[in-house]
Amino acid sequence: MVIHSFAKVNLFLKVINKRPDNYHNIKTLFERISLCDKIIIRNRADKLIKITCNHPGVPVDESNLCFKAAKLLRDEFGIEKGLDIEISKRIPVGAGLGGGSSNAASVLLALNRLWKLKLSRDKLAKFAAKIGSDAAFFVYEAPFAIGEGRGEKIRVLRNPEKIKLWHVLVAPATHVSTPLIYRKFDELCGLTKPAVNVKILSSILVGRFLVSQPGFLSNSLEQVTLKLYPEVRQIKETLYAYGAKDILMSGSGSAVFAVVSSGRKAAALVKRIKKKKKPWQAYAVSTA
Repeated sequence: MVIHSFAKVNLFLKVINKRPDNYHNIKTLFERISLCDKIIIRNRADKLIKITCNHPGVPVDESNLCFKAAKLLRDEFGIEKGLDIEISKRIPVGAGLGGGSSNAASVLLALNRLWKLKLSRDKLAKFAAKIGSDAAFFVYEAPFAIGEGRGEKIRVLRNPEKIKLWHVLVAPATHVSTPLIYRKFDELCGLTKPAVNVKILSSILVGRFLVSQPGFLSNSLEQVTLKLYPEVRQIKETLYAYGAKDILMSGSGSAVFAVVSSGRKAAALVKRIKKKKKPWQAYAVSTA
């Protein structure tokens, strides 16, 4: 079975408060984007779960989120089968794009079909939430959704006008530590009540251009990451210098994206960025 596992960006991310379990409650608007990994799942004759990956930064032991997803379903339903899971990475690792969570969600969706479990998306999302905060979003295979709680409480947004956004997406070689960013956020920024409510987040998809809402593109974590990782700030400054205006960091970083008017504009900006010969990965992507 071959699956395409898509990345995400956060068009809005507000940290609300710290929880007793040391995670944080957030409010965010997820967008699924066209950049994707490929996952191939094959049955094994034995009962082992074997992970392989073409990226040296991805673990292939029991800490891999695909392994955790497969084992979770297998243990829950008493499945006595083994799997080979081959991950072909294209989504930058440790960049705030949800690659690992997306991979795990894709495995859950695939095994639900392969093992004929007939689980609803809501049920699969509950399993996904045990694996990673972003994983539940990917289970719904939706272009846009609101995430609350740790990000695992998902409300899919209807997209009546079939809005498709184009982005220039740039990720440095820097791997950002999400726990570090949240810890420094607590130390440096403190917490405030959310300024944007769910009704506003939902209503922005009624308009033709999502970022037309004043102050909409925002990320509570961005200033912390820019302070700790100067290369992320350099990417933002480069995009501004090249004429992009609506620019935001995704998740806790390190990837930065700009909303642009067309695929042609995105491709032209990517070409300019690649000419800088920086150790950055740059992509023209759209809503998926």
